[in-house]
Amino acid sequence: MWGIGIIGAGSYGAQHAQALADLDTVHLVAASRTNETALREFTKSYGGRAYTDYGDLLQDNDVDVVVIATPHHLHTDIAIAAAQAGKHILLEKPIAPTPADCHKIITAIEAAGVKFMVGHVNHFVPAYQVAKSMLDAGEMGDVILGLATMQKYWMVDTRRDWHLDRATGGGVWMSVGIHPLDRLTWLIDSPVASVSAQFSTRFHDQAADDVGMAFLRYANGASGTIVSTGYHTGVPKHLTELTCTRGMMNIDYEAGVSIGRDESWQTIPESQPNGDWMHAALVEEWSQFIQTIEADRTTPVTADFAMHIMDVVFAAEQSSEEQHEIQVSSQWRP
Repeated sequence: MWGIGIIGAGSYGAQHAQALADLDTVHLVAASRTNETALREFTKSYGGRAYTDYGDLLQDNDVDVVVIATPHHLHTDIAIAAAQAGKHILLEKPIAPTPADCHKIITAIEAAGVKFMVGHVNHFVPAYQVAKSMLDAGEMGDVILGLATMQKYWMVDTRRDWHLDRATGGGVWMSVGIHPLDRLTWLIDSPVASVSAQFSTRFHDQAADDVGMAFLRYANGASGTIVSTGYHTGVPKHLTELTCTRGMMNIDYEAGVSIGRDESWQTIPESQPNGDWMHAALVEEWSQFIQTIEADRTTPVTADFAMHIMDVVFAAEQSSEEQHEIQVSSQWRP
């Protein structure tokens, strides 16, 4: 049984702990958080040893794998230390807020030879797994264009300061927009060749964007549009729409997958979640990551893919700032 350490025992760390409890191949050994009171409450609820210093957790020989669910600007030092300690790493997205820090993490991972996966959780959502299987099997033909949106309430009053400042990896594009960018690129199964984007701060008083749109040209000829919004008041929208040579496909976390052909839509029953889709996705994410470690094979979300997503994130920001299309290079190949 694999021993797990959670670095960043906050609200998302709690969701990881709940997912781990549903697997018989792992057990929670320890958790880390600088707020000792909150940390004690966490370990009281989910078990494990409590460490206010993540360095002490990394020295715990019973910890084989860590998940890093801290503020984005803290990822670099923690991930490098975890790799040097020989721990396998599940790192929440984004990899890091700057290209230089992303590359530092990847270099440390490669030098240590540990398993590493970025938590692009959409790859493990039931609806998206069904959609990906259908696309890979050729049932929809080629994807011609796609639209992926993630629009949600951005609760400024209860978010921590780092989340509201781009310098510390905050803002809607880095925190929210990365999800539709990831899932659309994964489904189209091609690197992004160029991006043109526009980001702004229209809803909230913060030092980061809260609304944006990016137009993507894919290397295989497909095109895509990403919409990310942290609205003040509205209705959540988390949808991916694909137009393919053999029909249309809509994918929604709750509604599942619908196929549009001959002027009508049909829902794929097995794509609809049985219960909490996010919990199911995290359980599947952990299950596949642990299987990867045990079999010593490539992770479902490769480092090259995750780094390509970051390259597009940064290129889109450059495009918005300079007001022109930016070319994107990539080492990722499907």
